[in-house]
Amino acid sequence: MSATAVDDTITAPALRVVPGTLRGAGRMVERSILVYRRTWLIIVSGFFEPLFYLLSIRIGFGALVGDVQTPNGPVDYAVFVAPALMASSAMNGAVYDSTMNIFFKLKHARLYETVLSTPLGPSAVAIGEITWALMRGVLYSVAFLGCMAALGMVISWWALLALPACVLIGLAFASAGMAVTTYMRGWNDFEFIPAATLPMFVLSATFYPVSSYGGLSWVVQLSPLYHGVALVRAACLGEGSWGLLGHVTVLAVMTVIGLRVASRRIGTLLLT
Repeated sequence: MSATAVDDTITAPALRVVPGTLRGAGRMVERSILVYRRTWLIIVSGFFEPLFYLLSIRIGFGALVGDVQTPNGPVDYAVFVAPALMASSAMNGAVYDSTMNIFFKLKHARLYETVLSTPLGPSAVAIGEITWALMRGVLYSVAFLGCMAALGMVISWWALLALPACVLIGLAFASAGMAVTTYMRGWNDFEFIPAATLPMFVLSATFYPVSSYGGLSWVVQLSPLYHGVALVRAACLGEGSWGLLGHVTVLAVMTVIGLRVASRRIGTLLLT
């Protein structure tokens, strides 16, 4: 057998598997759309959270602080904090959708056992569920940016780039959330979720510049959310630099690891 024939034998199955996985993931997304079509209030209610956050900063606390010094000059405190809240909203939406909902389907509804009895595989399940969580996150991010614009917190057209940044944040945290969920034993384990997300929300340069943390700034930079906050804030303030590629890399690596762990764990739990 020639080398070309051997290569074709190896690559042909792979070429068939990848489109099949994507089609299967699309079926999982379609199922979620059909389910939430009757419970649309659950999704719509998520639009009110960004509005309350932004109103509290713009009308309340923000007026007491004044301007914040950034590398490109002073900016209004509300304008400084709003992008961080947008990044945090993308994280929270992705985490909670990819943990509690996934755990219910995995342990109680036994949905994935039924799905895996069809031609769909673990990778299709993981990608499909993470895609749905990401779609909800995108809707909330668009609503958040719209609220920011309505309240006068958008100072540059570059703020539109905050949307793909939030997509990356949602993808990274949804992947990690689903991977972590596969190790949870019961509902009591979910107390660890806010125990992880709340410190990240507070200690990710959300309310103060990273320079204000002094010698603890390196601790802040260990937070995955910090990298998301840096991306969204840079977009909203129109600040571009090559250093942003480092933040993108961190979130991309987090996404790949989360996807691999989630798909393998689902296969291990349900196919063995």
